[in-house]
Amino acid sequence: MAVAGGAGGEPFPAVDKCDVDASYRRGGRRAVVVVSDLDGTLLCSRSAFPYYALVAFEAGGAASLALLLLLAPVAWLLRRAAASESAAVRVLVFAATAGARVSDVESAARAVLPRFYADDVHPAAWRVFATCGGGWRLVVTATPRVMAEPFLRDYLGADAVAGTELAAWRGRATGMVDARRGVLVGERKAEAVREMVGDGEMPDIGLGGRRSDYAFISLCKEAYLVPRDPVEAVPADKLPRPVIFHDSRLVQRPRPLAALLAVAWFPVGFLLACVRIAAGALLPMPWLRRVFGALGVRVVLRGAAPALAPMPPSAGDRGGVLFASNHRTLLDAVFLSVALGRPVVTITYSVSRLSELLSPIRTVRLARNRATDVATIRGMLDGGDLAICPEGMSGCLQMGTTCREPYLLRFLALFAELTDDIVPVATECRTSMFHGTTARGCKAMDPFYFFMNPFPEYTVTFLDKLPAKLTCGGGGGKSSHDVANHVQKLIASTLSYECTSLTKRDKYQALAGNDGIVAVKTAKAK
Repeated sequence: MAVAGGAGGEPFPAVDKCDVDASYRRGGRRAVVVVSDLDGTLLCSRSAFPYYALVAFEAGGAASLALLLLLAPVAWLLRRAAASESAAVRVLVFAATAGARVSDVESAARAVLPRFYADDVHPAAWRVFATCGGGWRLVVTATPRVMAEPFLRDYLGADAVAGTELAAWRGRATGMVDARRGVLVGERKAEAVREMVGDGEMPDIGLGGRRSDYAFISLCKEAYLVPRDPVEAVPADKLPRPVIFHDSRLVQRPRPLAALLAVAWFPVGFLLACVRIAAGALLPMPWLRRVFGALGVRVVLRGAAPALAPMPPSAGDRGGVLFASNHRTLLDAVFLSVALGRPVVTITYSVSRLSELLSPIRTVRLARNRATDVATIRGMLDGGDLAICPEGMSGCLQMGTTCREPYLLRFLALFAELTDDIVPVATECRTSMFHGTTARGCKAMDPFYFFMNPFPEYTVTFLDKLPAKLTCGGGGGKSSHDVANHVQKLIASTLSYECTSLTKRDKYQALAGNDGIVAVKTAKAK
């Protein structure tokens, strides 16, 4: 190797000393092969516990997370006292995956882990790894490959990933690792590097973060260590691809203390959620804002709420306005009604029967037949106000979809064709422990998870009613797409969000591997 030892007695220099440009120039090479470890190298955190905790909770629920918490001290002792990184990894793998469907672990790796990995990328290691984009970027890690590979390939641009392989039986993880390769630590990482680059070949740059990495970085022409010093992670917007869609139920990174609090709070939070939901379903709407406040649910009202339209409507006029809102959770229309102090009808599609049963407002299920659904919505507007969430809608009429990050998905233009009485509404929710949405899990639990948070908050901002010149039938010559885009921009500006052209289909393809459309059963012709 053409490198000298580092400071503090380390046999390799710090990664800050790596000059990737010089590596490209040296010997006239046009491409550089870089191989890196994951934890404590590409990631700031040296502990993989939060990522095992996420997999345990998403694939096995609170019980699996509790088991992981019980066994985590054993893993820590094995690593520290017995100096056995391999045994520690085996304990964590068993606690997080035993009995889980392999497909659930893969789904969590694709839909959940990237959001948390992206907040943990080490700046110095990423500088080297990213600069070698014209070459070949490899990662070797003790973390199960199925957990790390989706993020490394899709978000960091890794060309190949070698990790610990899980053992499975009949589609379920046994909790053991593949006996043929074992846990990828020490010399096993070196063997994996040789397999990836070929016998007799030497990677150009090796990045490691601990002594067990010496074996594989010693194979490289240049080797560097990532110091243990705490650093600020790379801002998410500096990575090649932003994480717009993610699906974890947990809001906070589940470090040991946060994971312990989540497990301890879970039964208490569920009982509290039942009380809150019962209050919403049983009490009159004008009372709910105060009652929710007493139960720890804050409802913030901004802007001027429209007054109740006089009933019945005059001939030829609609009876109410259409509230066009962005979509944050299943409860958007409920909290819009709470902010107004009166129930507002909303439309639903592919919502669980339990959610409809517990809803304090009237819900009308769509049939996904354009002519039928348009007639239904117009009939509801004739009878009063209507709340609709056009964000993320695509194709035939169906409910849109939510986005947790500060982005707005595309607004379906059809709502602008139904009426010219449109009031844009910007909604925003804040939670501290659990997300109230899911693309992969049980949707009937979405309201429960939202209300399980200790002090959830919903902010409802009523914007000015669209002037006639900005509607389809007001003489301004606006198309429905112009109106929809204008409403999207108004709401995005209010929330300081970014507009996108993404739809429900894009979200579900990214998180669940499907289009997010529930097949409609039709009666057989007689």
